[in-house]
Amino acid sequence: MSTATTSTTCWSRPGTPPRGSAATSATRASSSDTRLAPMTARVGIVMGSDSDWPVMKAAAEALREFGVAYEADVVSAHRMPAEMLAYGQDAAGRGLSVIIAGAGGAAHLPGMLAAVTPLPVIGVPVPLKYLDGMDSLLSIVQMPAGVPVATVAIGGARNAGLLAVRILAATEPALQKQMTDFQAELKAAAEAKGAVVRDQ
Repeated sequence: MSTATTSTTCWSRPGTPPRGSAATSATRASSSDTRLAPMTARVGIVMGSDSDWPVMKAAAEALREFGVAYEADVVSAHRMPAEMLAYGQDAAGRGLSVIIAGAGGAAHLPGMLAAVTPLPVIGVPVPLKYLDGMDSLLSIVQMPAGVPVATVAIGGARNAGLLAVRILAATEPALQKQMTDFQAELKAAAEAKGAVVRDQ
């Protein structure tokens, strides 16, 4: 597979990720060593253009919060059809467990990946200048029977990242505990907001 337009790697601390192919390994810091150790990506984040990254980076940030390694790349369904098919066909064999695909307009990337991979695909409709992302949403959500794409809200990349964490957590108790703690934090924050309103 040829190198795509852009690639981002997950880091455990601020730094500039290297450019490279979609197979670039994600990294994290060891608890006993300040050096970064390689970690195989569990989630693939792909998009149709680097202009989608301002939206899609929210998925990466959510994964990073839970310590889930990811890879990110541009794999355009229309400009890179062969590379797009190869990415989907090879994803499971490379160790990925979930794919998050964002696209705008004629947003065929999530559905085409779902057609060629056995992995769960989460689609993120990316809003563009026209139609407020409704075209992206309908392109992704209206999949034919047998080829599911779990579609989040327009621009909902953070929820896509959190959904990927939940998928992984179904078989990983430690990650499931992190998600339970996260939900408890959401509850506490909501209760605190209620207290503020009641005190008005």
